Amino acid sequence: MMPTFQYISVKRVEDGVKQLSTAGSKIHAGGTDLLGCIRERIFPVEKMVSINGIKELKGISEKDGGLRIGALTTITEMAENPLIQKLFPGLARAAGEVASPQLRNQGTIGGNICQKPRCWYYRGEFHCTRKGGGICFAYSGENQYHCIFGGDGCYIVHPSDTAPVLAALEAQMGVTGPQGARMVKAEEFFVPPAVDPTRETVIGPEEIVTEILIPAPLPGLKSSYRKVRARRSWDFALAGVALALNFDGVRVAKSRVFLSGVAPVPWRAKEVEEEITGKELTAGTIAKAGAVAVKKAEPLSKNGYKVPLLQAIIEEELEAIRP
Repeated sequence: MMPTFQYISVKRVEDGVKQLSTAGSKIHAGGTDLLGCIRERIFPVEKMVSINGIKELKGISEKDGGLRIGALTTITEMAENPLIQKLFPGLARAAGEVASPQLRNQGTIGGNICQKPRCWYYRGEFHCTRKGGGICFAYSGENQYHCIFGGDGCYIVHPSDTAPVLAALEAQMGVTGPQGARMVKAEEFFVPPAVDPTRETVIGPEEIVTEILIPAPLPGLKSSYRKVRARRSWDFALAGVALALNFDGVRVAKSRVFLSGVAPVPWRAKEVEEEITGKELTAGTIAKAGAVAVKKAEPLSKNGYKVPLLQAIIEEELEAIRP
């Protein structure tokens, strides 16, 4: 049974920020994650603040050779947008891999990057670490879908497909709150358990994500996203990889590699970047990159399969993206 709450619609970002100053207030945009969290009693809601009427938070446009994406832009719009498909095909691919067509039509990019984890202990009646408790029940429980990197007392995986690609593309998130507007690098937007196991992002309770800015692509940029999931029609990533590689001929001049489905935040695979940067993606280089990618993995009792799965995904995607 859904709890009762006040529902308010705003037309300006400033008004939304003011409404969020009341304890128990939550933002409503697409609502595909929010309504589930309310139904599952993840957090109390006394007031729901709809920002769907704020026109400037919608749409995709060119900016300084890159792109500006409003936070209320739907996932479907991103997957189908010609500019994204042309400049950043990896992001278009990631958007197209999100959930189901119905959810992509309803869900927004702001909601996708800010969504809550799908851990069944967190979503269930367990006072776990992420809820402020003292134990992560997944560590010694049913952990087949949990992380192999960065657990540190909370072993969720970040559920977003778009977030790893945005981090790889060096995007920035626009955030507005009581102190005004600020920009946050996508790589620094997500909070690992080692910093605070109760938070997913750096945004405060009175702040609103307004936009995403992706810088102009450097020469030779190729981007991609690969996701493996249990059910092809609709599911979250068991493991995945986002690549943003700049090629100088056949040589990798610059690389940014982020993983999905294997860590509590979009996980930067620096060892892979170091292995491939400055080199041609030969069979030998690709094999070494796959091996170093999982060298520091720490699988739990039931998710060891993610280690060879991730290694294979990285190798296959590097093979596919090379000139």
